[in-house]
Amino acid sequence: MEYGLFGLLILIADLYAIYQTLTSPASTVAKIVWTLVILILPILGFIAWLVAGPRGGRAHV
Repeated sequence: MEYGLFGLLILIADLYAIYQTLTSPASTVAKIVWTLVILILPILGFIAWLVAGPRGGRAHV
């Protein structure tokens, strides 16, 4: 039961990361690369996306 819940949480987190990546202002190539990284390495890809992924619409002042 615990593994199923853990897997569901990872799936939800990965879907969120992919959605945020695809709606970000990043280039098409960056979107494809980040999506593939998240799909191929679900846990490590999500962590990498949290640290260095494309950010959506925030102004850097």
